[in-house]
Amino acid sequence: MRLRGKRREADERPEDQGTSGLAVELRGVRREYGRGAGVVHALAGIDLALPHGTFTAVMGPSGSGKSTFLQCAAGLDRPSAGSVRLGGTEITGMRENQLTELRRSRLGFVFQAFNLLPSLTVEQNVLLPMRLAGQRQDRRRAEAMLARVGLADKARRRPGELSGGQQQRVAIARALVTDPDVVFADEPTGALDTGTAAEVLGLLRHAVDTLGATVVMVTHDPAAAAWADRVLFLAHGAFAGGIDRGSPEQIAARMAALTSRTAATAGAAA
Repeated sequence: MRLRGKRREADERPEDQGTSGLAVELRGVRREYGRGAGVVHALAGIDLALPHGTFTAVMGPSGSGKSTFLQCAAGLDRPSAGSVRLGGTEITGMRENQLTELRRSRLGFVFQAFNLLPSLTVEQNVLLPMRLAGQRQDRRRAEAMLARVGLADKARRRPGELSGGQQQRVAIARALVTDPDVVFADEPTGALDTGTAAEVLGLLRHAVDTLGATVVMVTHDPAAAAWADRVLFLAHGAFAGGIDRGSPEQIAARMAALTSRTAATAGAAA
């Protein structure tokens, strides 16, 4: 179910929401690779505040820093400088074992390649985050999650017996089963056809609207991004504006303009 509302241009920088009720907060986040003359500034000082219960899409030209942003925001990579808070918890200085525990218990992930374990049943894949976190494996909750994604009758199947769209539905159920602070989705529809992609995006939208989930999605597809409450654009490792409740056409036009400017800047610097 899509939320409807007035479409408008957002401010050129993500607004400061303060620290109350935030699911994701990044302050001055930088990520550099290499040293000296060969250093690459993947993130050039990111500031972002996302409240709970929101769906945010992040887009940008190739090399803009989308993947690095997602990895730093989700605790999969450590920033070179700055602060990352998830659900009010500062994660920047956490030890690796603490980060691992946080990712297992408080974050959900949906990837383009599904990342299901082929030897496990659908139900066992959904329960895996609980198992890894040392929690009681709540089969009733797994059944409820599978019912929400329309796979109540597939619990005993294995991933290889399912279509790509069904596998991604399992991945969404797995991401939501622990009631995470944030679900990070990395190109979740990249391997799906248009119709199946819409079904998967509808499930993410439903999770936000009905379950109060918070979703942060990296995508290259304007049609996918249009399901979000807000689309943020990255260029050269920094945010370059955003659109609230944008249509696919508005988002595509902004991306085209941003890509053109990025290419012109790169050409001038060459």
